[in-house]
Amino acid sequence: MWVDSHCHLFAAADGPEALLERAGVAAVDWLMCPGIDLETSLQAHRLAVSYRNKVLWAAGLHPHDATRWVEEGSRLTALMAEADAIGECGLDYYRDLSPRSVQREVFGEQLRLAIEMNKPVIVHTRDSFRDVYEAVAAAEHGEKVVLHSWTGGPKWTKRFAELGVTFSFAGMLTYPTADTVRRAAAVTPPERCMVETDTPYLPPQQHRDRSNEPAFVPLVGEQLAEVWGMPVADVAAKTAATARRVFGYPTS
Repeated sequence: MWVDSHCHLFAAADGPEALLERAGVAAVDWLMCPGIDLETSLQAHRLAVSYRNKVLWAAGLHPHDATRWVEEGSRLTALMAEADAIGECGLDYYRDLSPRSVQREVFGEQLRLAIEMNKPVIVHTRDSFRDVYEAVAAAEHGEKVVLHSWTGGPKWTKRFAELGVTFSFAGMLTYPTADTVRRAAAVTPPERCMVETDTPYLPPQQHRDRSNEPAFVPLVGEQLAEVWGMPVADVAAKTAATARRVFGYPTS
């Protein structure tokens, strides 16, 4: 069975019932649903309550909206205390929708809370590898730091791997133009990897014309199997075991 380690179920066009049913047919056992602000963190919580045996959830503030920490931070912090993980948070210097100094401050605060609460933290990294690396290195939170939709090249992958973090690969791994991501996956320790869809974004190459969904996560795993020269069943087992070790497991 597979685990989708990062899925914005609340943002998908189809309802959760249909998505989870199709995921089950595709041998996807369960998923992690992270919020990106207060409202979506509340939505993630409601989904986890409704589908206790299929969905874990996280509460956090995405770097795009880091300036909203002043108004949402206290309520998000309370949610984090109940959540299975903290995030999605991190740094995004590609779109720069929030000032970089504010992004760093808010990311640092969410890292601090993850350490204080001893919870996994789901990290968004785009064109910001150096600053994310410095923050993660200072945090010393090991495998509880999950680098979601990892796109760093081999050099950054090796540096982050020395910190003991967990890597999560998404549909981009399957894109013809994403050789850098595949070369990164090749040097990533298989026992420290997960697979994700980032639903409804980044559909794998086979479904580029569609909205992404949890049922497609095996396609990411199949690409990892090719990169690693490993049976697909072994990739499913390893990535699912990592997800369970890092996040826990949904219970009814």
